[in-house]
Amino acid sequence: MSVQNFETSPVSTDGYEPLSVTQAMNLVKRTLEGISVTVVGEVSELSDKRGYKAVYFTLSDDAAKMSCLIWRNVYEACDVELRTGMLVEVRGTFSAYPARGSMNFSVREIRVAGEGDLRLRVALLAKKLEKEGLMDPSRKRPIPELPQKIAIVTSPRGKAIHDCLRTLRRRYPLGEVLICGVAVEGVGAAAEICKGLRVAEDARPDVIMLVRGGGSYEDLMPFNDEQLARQIAACSVPVVTGIGHEPDNSIADMVADVRCSTPTAAAEAIAPSSDELLSRVNNDGMRLANALSSSMVRSSHRLTRIEDRPIFRDLNVLLGMRFLALDTASDRLTLAIPDALAKDSQKLGYLGERLARVKTTVFAPFERSLGLAASRLQDLSPLAILQRGFAVAMQEDEKTIIKSVETLNAGDDIHVLVADGSIFCTVTGTRKDLTRALEE
Repeated sequence: MSVQNFETSPVSTDGYEPLSVTQAMNLVKRTLEGISVTVVGEVSELSDKRGYKAVYFTLSDDAAKMSCLIWRNVYEACDVELRTGMLVEVRGTFSAYPARGSMNFSVREIRVAGEGDLRLRVALLAKKLEKEGLMDPSRKRPIPELPQKIAIVTSPRGKAIHDCLRTLRRRYPLGEVLICGVAVEGVGAAAEICKGLRVAEDARPDVIMLVRGGGSYEDLMPFNDEQLARQIAACSVPVVTGIGHEPDNSIADMVADVRCSTPTAAAEAIAPSSDELLSRVNNDGMRLANALSSSMVRSSHRLTRIEDRPIFRDLNVLLGMRFLALDTASDRLTLAIPDALAKDSQKLGYLGERLARVKTTVFAPFERSLGLAASRLQDLSPLAILQRGFAVAMQEDEKTIIKSVETLNAGDDIHVLVADGSIFCTVTGTRKDLTRALEE
């Protein structure tokens, strides 16, 4: 127990007159309530019931216990969640209750003691970031299988950088390594680490390693910084952490894409071993060869089965049914054509007989009209006119009829068409007076 500002004055009595119990307890009450002390102890019992105006708990150490209470409004203002086994530092005064003859320590302030305070703050921050989804596994990205460019954010003088470089050189000498030197502990270390991450991200690596060697919990506190956690979560490049030793776990580890226990483990996680790569290539080559061989065997077997099918060995298997259908159709056609012709011939004879019967009745009304029309047509025929002694004069080409003497000249050759042929003539002269020509 740590006691501060312990001040009191001696009790004034005559040394002989005794005090009653009430007087003695009131004297204790007045004396204790004037003493304000700070006490460090472990919470061994806790009673925090909903609806109660105060929280009751017991502080203890190896040799003693002390009953405490804190009013609900004071407890909520302290922003500390008490748990059994927690080491806390409280400040307040003792209160005596004469009627019950008991005593309590009335707490006015409470906080987590020593490293416990740091762990509590880290735990509260972790819960806050977890609620925001920064630790959700679904947002974490996988590490590239064969990174070409690797950025390391760490102290350039620490043991971690040497462990990482030695591991990368041994396992994966093909990768290009970029080192962003920053302070990894002390005041301002978190801000420097954030800046280092931004510089590393601007270099466009395939993966970023955030590492440091072991240390005390206080030494690792920069990696529990809220701003650093948000910087890691917002990074466009996968971030792999290797901070401290195996049991250490920081908020940076929680929000990183991949958390490794040590810097060496982080280097091994992102850098495949050359021997492993060669073994994988050989294994893949063997699997590919086996797969191709198996595929060829299956294909050959399948081709052999196809070749053995009857359809490729006997043409009749493919065309036999079609030949049979063709023969059947030919037989049916051979039988159908004579029958069809006989039926058509019989039908044609029947139609001829009907035509003969209706011929006289159908054509009789038209025969007289046809005779008269034929007579009139004969009268109008040019040949009938020629038979009556008339003639037709035509040009030499026998295509143009001569209708006027004006179209002729002396010496022109013409043809004269008569009833039984043509007369070839040469014009010696023409006369336009038709009446005189007829009289002569």
